[in-house]
Amino acid sequence: MRPILLSTPLLALGAMPTAAAAETVSITIPQLKVAEYHRPYVAGWLEPAGGGSARTLFVWYDVKKVGREPGTKWLADLRSWWRKGGRNLKLPADGISGATRAPGTYRIALPADIRPGTYTLHVEAARETGGRELVSVPLTIPNATATGAGTSELGKIIVSPR
Repeated sequence: MRPILLSTPLLALGAMPTAAAAETVSITIPQLKVAEYHRPYVAGWLEPAGGGSARTLFVWYDVKKVGREPGTKWLADLRSWWRKGGRNLKLPADGISGATRAPGTYRIALPADIRPGTYTLHVEAARETGGRELVSVPLTIPNATATGAGTSELGKIIVSPR
């Protein structure tokens, strides 16, 4: 009878840490009654409450726009996100970049590798011929439950466990 040998990758599976409870962010883009409507550029990022570098979670912009003015040209209109690290992000960023969204509610899962702690979730929107709005929601991970709301370009922002 031959001994059973376990390969290193199989042994490593048992040693992997379990992922923290995953949170979901729900973002509402309201329907605006305006003569000329353009979908907003929206960015979301997480910052540790005690300071530290920001982590971009998503950025929605005109990814297909080409020619003299690529869609990335207007990302600087998301001023707070741009200063916190957006200008250094190489776009399109896999798993982060996406097209602009029509009015509605969208759910985004927070990455499972976020360490437990206190954070602030920032969601910023800017729209051509429209306004700009930043909503900040303090939260504690894991099992975060938090809400915030915009008044014009953004609606409700809800963070909840999955």
